[in-house]
Amino acid sequence: MTPTSGPRYIKPGWFTTHVFNPAVGFLTGRLGLSLRGSRVLSVQGRKSGEWRSTPVNPLTFEGQRYLVAARGETQWVRNIRVTREARIRIGRRTETIHVEELPDAEKPAILRAYLKEWAWEVGQFFAGVGADANDEQLAEIARQKPVFRIQPIP
Repeated sequence: MTPTSGPRYIKPGWFTTHVFNPAVGFLTGRLGLSLRGSRVLSVQGRKSGEWRSTPVNPLTFEGQRYLVAARGETQWVRNIRVTREARIRIGRRTETIHVEELPDAEKPAILRAYLKEWAWEVGQFFAGVGADANDEQLAEIARQKPVFRIQPIP
């Protein structure tokens, strides 16, 4: 396993930026065709105030829902830390949410569940750490992976 340090960002490549994310965004956000639970997350920009959207893979674990930033310190992470609110969309259904960021100590079990569900898509961003990793390995990678508990706004 590669040693990990603090927060970092794994920039998406051309294919992800220009083909994969737009396709998933269109299928999920416009047509309501979710790829194994994918949604479109919209967060207001911390500087511009404009709404920015990106496909995400929410996780339901022990009755709670979570957003995991597999790529690390993304722009949506930076924006949601400021606003604490966002929208999650599938087709015509939009849900406004409030989020709470989890401390690193609470992340390992959630990361394990996330990898069990989504490793086929995001495993490459976890430096060789998989769902079968021990708690120490997951705790090490947790420093690089922001995790947010989703709380609906009534």
